[in-house]
Amino acid sequence: MEEKLKRELGLLDIFCIASGAMISSGLFILPGIASSQTGPSIFLSYIIASFLALPALLSKAELATAMPKAGGDYFFITRSMGLSVGTIGGAASWFSLSLKSAFALVGIGAYASFIIHIPVKIVAVSLCLLFVGLNIKGVKAAGIFQRILVFGLFGILLFYIFYGFPSIDLKRYVPFVPYGKMAVFTTAGFIFISYGGLTKIASLAEEVKNPGRNIPLGMILSISIVSLLYALVVFITTGVLEQNILYTSITPISDAAYQFMGNIGSAVMAVAALLAFISTANAGIMAASRYPIAMSRDKIVPPFFKRISQKYRTPHISILFTGIFMILSITLLDLELLVKVASTFLILLYIFVNLAVIIMRESKIQNYKPQFYSPFYPWVQIVGVLSGIFLIFKMGLVTYLIMGIFIMAGCLWYLIYVRPNVKKEFALIHVIERITAKELTSNILETELKNILRERDEIVEDRFDKLISDCNILDLENSMTMEEFFQKASRSLTQELGIEKESIFDSLLKREKESSTVIRPGLAIPHIVVESKHKFRILLARCKDGISFPDVEPKVHIVFMLVGSRDERNFHLRALAAIAEIAQSRDFDKRWLAARNIEDLRNIILLAERKRFRAK
Repeated sequence: MEEKLKRELGLLDIFCIASGAMISSGLFILPGIASSQTGPSIFLSYIIASFLALPALLSKAELATAMPKAGGDYFFITRSMGLSVGTIGGAASWFSLSLKSAFALVGIGAYASFIIHIPVKIVAVSLCLLFVGLNIKGVKAAGIFQRILVFGLFGILLFYIFYGFPSIDLKRYVPFVPYGKMAVFTTAGFIFISYGGLTKIASLAEEVKNPGRNIPLGMILSISIVSLLYALVVFITTGVLEQNILYTSITPISDAAYQFMGNIGSAVMAVAALLAFISTANAGIMAASRYPIAMSRDKIVPPFFKRISQKYRTPHISILFTGIFMILSITLLDLELLVKVASTFLILLYIFVNLAVIIMRESKIQNYKPQFYSPFYPWVQIVGVLSGIFLIFKMGLVTYLIMGIFIMAGCLWYLIYVRPNVKKEFALIHVIERITAKELTSNILETELKNILRERDEIVEDRFDKLISDCNILDLENSMTMEEFFQKASRSLTQELGIEKESIFDSLLKREKESSTVIRPGLAIPHIVVESKHKFRILLARCKDGISFPDVEPKVHIVFMLVGSRDERNFHLRALAAIAEIAQSRDFDKRWLAARNIEDLRNIILLAERKRFRAK
């Protein structure tokens, strides 16, 4: 049985993890390097990059509320496009986020020299081990630590903005775009990694309380506040520092603070940078370590990665593996090249995620039921894909070579390790099935999504659910009379009840003569009492062309039939109440008539929102 992670993260945790995963080297190191590529207009590149991240934010929010499982990008990509693409996507997600966290540890060394005189590697490795320990102990402890870091960081950045504005020299913004307007967009791709941590909260979705509300709201609040802080801080830094200093600095914010606050200002911003790097590294380990779990559950990587600590209920093996990779990366980083590679992987993943939403929606799978829907579908996703392709084309030949090698390695791993052992259905096959009208799929994906929804909505199966799981469902095409339908229903129920078919049929007719069981247009609930003990059965029916009930218009397309003994009268009333609640839900009739098969019809009832009664 698959081990479960604990749901302990609230809205504030989501906001702090997403914000903390963004603000680090993207603000405290990259402005100097990026400014040398675009000039004083660099703050516009940060704004453009934030808008380019919006389609992926909206798409991930939708996917994460539909499938709140560990693994985020990997899980969504695999369920929409298959294991081959998912293998590459999962590795790229883990690789890019781990690298971003490693950048943060490198940044600690650059800023630590302002405060203490300890070798960079010792500081970085010590902090990495600390974060690994915190994350193994529990996601709640790591989340509380993240809140302290992020609010401390925000306070210092607001202090910098408030005191920095009066020191701006407007002459430093002339010429505004010395390297041409296109450089502003090219640099937006380069610094895209600055927003890389934003949507990685999706990888923690399995541990989020009320994911349908907290994930989208947390991410939207995070990008709104962080992008504003980015733009203001970079704008002030550009206006304070001379270009020859800014373009060569790897500590531009501290250098700028020194200009208007002296050594105290420089030291304060060094503390801010340390808080940022620490929060990014902590959030990075927290989020990145969930990818190996999801991949292990699907047998893409060895099974030991999905082990959960019995004491702390955290994925200790995966956390340790991520920490080791980050420590090794510290000694191998070439900053500018790896920023480009990590940004390219992030952009590629954002393209995949936007495509995943399109595929999941167009598959028309009944059990794809997000609690948050991306607005302006599919235009937001199309813009996200096209803008991602544009940015990738601007990243350079060496970046393409490294990414190509990585993708080839992922393909080889899939062909050698994954493909011979694992078969998994994905939504793209459902899209092809719809286009070709050929039977290509089973119910594997629908069943998996159903189980995810039951877990997400904390649905505890009651007796009504069990009856629906086992009941007969008649899926009828042609129009018929009420008597013809009752004959079919009686034949279906006679074996289950051990009662003569004619007796059931006569009871149904007699009940209908007493008063019509058509309770609203299109829906009938015939219900009868039979002479027996401890008997209760439900039969569901859909008739696309309609059933003609006497003196009733329009025809009936939906039937819930209840047959029970007298000693089941109380449950009979509960079942009627459950059906009434389900049938009143929004678009119920439309979804019922659009269902592709009997299992889709069954799942509409099993996943419906209603009051459930636990068996005594």
